[in-house]
Amino acid sequence: MSVNLLDFDREGLTQWCESRGQKPFRATQLFRWIHQKGVRDFTAMSDLAKSWRDDLLTQAHIGLLPVLSRHDSADGTIKWLFDVGQGNAVETVFIPEDDRATLCVSSQAGCAVGCPFCSTGFQGFSRNLTTAEILSQLWWAEHSLRQERGTDERIISNVVMMGMGEPLQNIHALLPALKAMLDDHGYGLSRRRVTVSTSGVVSLFDRLAQAAPVALAVSLHAPTDALRNELVPLNRKYPLQELMAACRAYLPHAPRDFITFEYCMLDGVNDADEHLHALIDLLLHAPEGPMPCKINLIPFNPFPQSGLKRSPMARVRAFADRLNAAGLVTTIRKTRGDDIDAACGQLAGDVKDRTQVHLRRADRLSGIPVVTGSTS
Repeated sequence: MSVNLLDFDREGLTQWCESRGQKPFRATQLFRWIHQKGVRDFTAMSDLAKSWRDDLLTQAHIGLLPVLSRHDSADGTIKWLFDVGQGNAVETVFIPEDDRATLCVSSQAGCAVGCPFCSTGFQGFSRNLTTAEILSQLWWAEHSLRQERGTDERIISNVVMMGMGEPLQNIHALLPALKAMLDDHGYGLSRRRVTVSTSGVVSLFDRLAQAAPVALAVSLHAPTDALRNELVPLNRKYPLQELMAACRAYLPHAPRDFITFEYCMLDGVNDADEHLHALIDLLLHAPEGPMPCKINLIPFNPFPQSGLKRSPMARVRAFADRLNAAGLVTTIRKTRGDDIDAACGQLAGDVKDRTQVHLRRADRLSGIPVVTGSTS
C-alpha cells in the first residue's frame, strides 16, 4: 500500500526510510524536497539514488487535498476550500499583512465544541484530519503562491491553528504537523510564529508543551463559569480555575512570556461593565498574581443561525481602552476577508447540515439577561 509522505514529520520519515533500508540522511534529503522545495515528483529529486527513487515510485506518494474552490478578497485575503471526502470540506485562509503573511489552518472537519458564535460549530463534527491533510493546506498555500509569484522565497511567515476544529482534540495528528512546520529542513518557522488556538482542552496542554511548545491562544470569551458554560461548552469539563492553572503551567514552555486570550464581543451577552470588571479580576487579581497575557478582542462576525449580534464598535473600543488602562495589553482584531466569508468565526465549508442541536443552544443564549453598561 502506498504511503502518503505528508503524514510524517522528519523523525517519522526517517523511521520509514530506515525500514526501506535507507540511511537517515536520505530522509532529510527527501523531507527537504517535499517541504522546502515543494517537489512531488520523485524522479525530479536529483540527489537521491535512482534505485531509491524507483522504490519511492512504487511505495509512496505525496498526496494533497483536492481544491474545490478559491476565493480572493479585495483586501488580499485568499480562502481555499479543500475536499476531505464524504461531502465534507475544510477551509484555509491566507492573510497578507505589511510585516507578515499568516496562514489560518484547519485541524478537523467540523468541530465538536459547539460554541454558538462560531459558524463552524453549527455544521457539527465529522472527523479529525490526518497529519497529511493538515500539512497539505500549508504545502498548497506556500508552493502554489510561490509559483504564482515566480519566487523561491518563503511566502508564509506565520501559521495559526485557528481554522475549523479544536486542534488539541486532534493532537495525535497535530503534533507531527507542528514539528514539520518548525523543522529547519521543512518550513523553518520559529515557535513564536506558530500558534495553536484552543477552547481549553486543559488535559493536553502539557503534552503540547513537551512535544511542540508553540505559542498558545485560548478562546476565553467569558470571564465567569456561568457565562462561559454557555459560550464555550467545554468549560463544563474544564472550568476557569483549571484553565487558568493550565495556562500558568504552560508559560515556562511558551516561546513568548504571555498567553493570548481571545474574546469575541457579543452585544448584550459578554460586553457589559460587569463582564469587564470580572475579566480584570480573573486576569489581574488571582491569588497567584496577575496572569502574563495579551487580550485579543474579536468583533463578532454575524451569521443567521447564531441569533447573536456584534457589539457596537464604540463599545469594543471602550472595552479595550479600559482593559489597557487596567494594565492588560489589549488589541482589537482587524477583520479580514469578510467579503469571502473568511473572517474569524465564519469558516463553515460546504458540508452537510448538522445545525439543529446548536440552534437549540442559541435559543438558550437568547435568554441570557441583557445588561446595559457604560460605553465610556
